[in-house]
Order: sequence, then structure tokens, then C-alpha cells
Amino acid sequence: MEWVTQVFIAGIIGATGLQLWLSQRQISHVNDHRTAVPEAFTSKIELTEHQKAADYTTTKVSFGRIELLYSSLLLLAWTLGGGLQWLDNMWLSLAWSPLWTGVAVMCSLLVIGEILSLPFSIYSTFSIEQRFGFNRMTPALYLADLLKQILLTLALGIPLLWVILWLMHHASTLWWLQVWAFWMGFSLFMFWAYPAFIAPLFNKFKPLEDGELRQRIEKLMQRCGFTSNGIFVMDGSRRSAHGNAYFTGIGQNKRIVFFDTLIESLNADEVEAVLAHELGHFKCKHIQKRLISTAAISLAGLALLGWLIEQPMFYHGLGVENMSKHMALILFMLVMPLLGIFIHPIFSWVSRKHEFEADSYAAKQTNANDLILALVKLYKENASTLTPDPLYSAFHDSHPPAPVRIAHLSSKAVTQ
Repeated sequence: MEWVTQVFIAGIIGATGLQLWLSQRQISHVNDHRTAVPEAFTSKIELTEHQKAADYTTTKVSFGRIELLYSSLLLLAWTLGGGLQWLDNMWLSLAWSPLWTGVAVMCSLLVIGEILSLPFSIYSTFSIEQRFGFNRMTPALYLADLLKQILLTLALGIPLLWVILWLMHHASTLWWLQVWAFWMGFSLFMFWAYPAFIAPLFNKFKPLEDGELRQRIEKLMQRCGFTSNGIFVMDGSRRSAHGNAYFTGIGQNKRIVFFDTLIESLNADEVEAVLAHELGHFKCKHIQKRLISTAAISLAGLALLGWLIEQPMFYHGLGVENMSKHMALILFMLVMPLLGIFIHPIFSWVSRKHEFEADSYAAKQTNANDLILALVKLYKENASTLTPDPLYSAFHDSHPPAPVRIAHLSSKAVTQ
């Protein structure tokens, strides 16, 4: 057995074992604290609501363990089990050009992967989400969304993959630098295009009606120096009872979006506070910082791929006989997430730091107590656990745990 194979198997066992251990910690910790609402929330959340959140969390985590084992076995089947080699041989038998063969292999892998994940998606939507009262998706809408996702993936993926593989085949030995530049350009284009052209394929966006709320939001935006091409309400209730708010896009194509479920559940003060938090991300330049870090990581990754692509051991050690540009790219995309699992706490820490900064900014622009009330309502309505396991949270949560976040905001409220 080649050393690459040994490292790969050890990586799968280590990553899977770590995630199973963390998930068990989460289940045990949430269940241990199921019988009592944390002191900071006793006057705001009923015990029944706290227990619903606990049950929802443990159900999702337990189901995630099954999905994790399935995905690990599937990764082994694609690599050491010969799945990728079989798929490659099937398209090679058509004697297409190496470029179009690579595009066909990668697109078919994406479609097959989507099909293989369907049972988990269906169960999550129509069993777990349905059981806890969150799902509003009909089978017809689910199928329509699935078809749109596949067609959109192919419509964008085929030309994207063609350009990337063309650069890999025809550019200089620094092809990875040119691929990186193209990828970053494409990513920026998608940031710009998503709000106006892609998101409307799945949801309806209506301008926020004139009235007190809109006036308050416009004044807040003016104070924060934020300009956008619209404030919209999205029909999130068509698919789910979960609520949220976000801003999206770059340049002159930025949009502020509220889920209709959020608008219905929060009062004007609370909506303004939630938006102030989102604008905090803008004022603190979190989007730019994330783009820069993503660019640096992708550049380092492509530079590594530039070396691996010439190493026979990289292919043979992962169950692939034919050395090719597209197969190197596929193997790299399949294997690198294993490393990401071990360094994910770093990204989670940075994300939580950004959330604290955005909360602090919101507390300066609005009343911190309004944001606290809004968050508590969202915790309640989204059945978010108030008692996550600290270590599990450090690996998985992009937002601070509820008690920590509320305590941070409460300290800001005291000084107001």
C-alpha cells in the first residue's frame, strides 16, 4: 500500500472519528441541559420551547452522523473503490478531446453526487423539518427547485470548467496562477450577479412597502453610509418557517433582504437592530476580509495542486490509473475537505469574532436591548439550542453560542 493511500485512509478515519466524537458531545451536552432553561433566558423562553430546540438539535445532529458515515464511505467508493476510474473510462471510450472529456467527467460527477444525496435531503426536509413545524416545501416545489439547481449548475459549470481545464491544458507552467485569477474574477462576478439574476429564480423579492419601518431603515443606512439598490422582502415562508435577514451583492448591486417570516415576527425596533448588525459587517469590512482570506487560501491550494498534478503517486495512491488534468482537479476537490475539518475551528473563531464586532456596531447605532430581544425571538422561532457543547460549537458554529452573545450585548446595553 502506497504512503499516499495510507495517509488518505488515516485522514478519513481521523476526520470521521473526530466529527462523530464531537457530535456525540453535542448530543450529550444538549440532553444534559434539556430540563432547565439557562438563567439568562428564563423570563423570555418557556421550558417547552427550550426542550423543542434541544430535541430539534439532537435530531439533526444524530441524522448528520448517518450522513457523515455515508459520505465517508462514498468518498472511499469514488477513490480507492474505483468509482472515479470507472467514470473516467466510460467517457474516455467516446474518444472525445481531453478537454471535453474532462468537462463531461466533472459534470457527470456533480449530477451523480446530487442524485446520491437526494435521500438525505428529502428526509431532512419532509421528515425532520416537517416534524418540528418548519417545512413549508411541497413535493412539487422541491422538485422544481432541484431541477433549477441542476440546470443552473450545468449552465454555469460547463463554461466555468471548460475555461479552467483549457488553462490547465494550454497555459504555461504557472497555469495555477491564471486559474486562480479567473476563479477570483468569476467569484466577484457571481457576488454581483446573484442578487439580481440568480436568487429571483428561486424566490420572489418585493420592495419593502413605504411606511415607518422603511423610513427608519433608510435613516439608519444614511447614518451608516450604506447605499444599496433596494430594500426587499423575500418569500422565505414559502419554503420554511425559519427567519433571517442579510445583505448581498457588491458595488452598486447591493441589496438588503428580509425574510417575510422575520418581518412578521419582529417589531420595527428589532428589525432596525437586526439590520444594524448586518450593516456592521459592511462597516467593519468583513466581506472584504473574507474575500481576501478566500483568495489567499485558494491561491495556496492551486499552487499545491500545481505540484501534485505532476506526481503519479497522487493519482495511484487515490485509486486512479490515468493521470489527467481533470482527474487531478477532482481528486484535489475530494480530498482537501479532510484537511479543512481539522483547521475549521480557526475559521469559526474568525467568523464569531466578526459577529461580535457587528453586534458592537449595532449597539452603537441602535438600542442593544432591541437586538437582544430580536435574537431571543429568532432563537425561539428557529429552535436554536441555547446550550451547545463548547467544543462542538468551536468547530461548527459561525455565530457565538446564544448565552455568550447575549451576555456580550447585555454589557453594551448597560453602558448605553
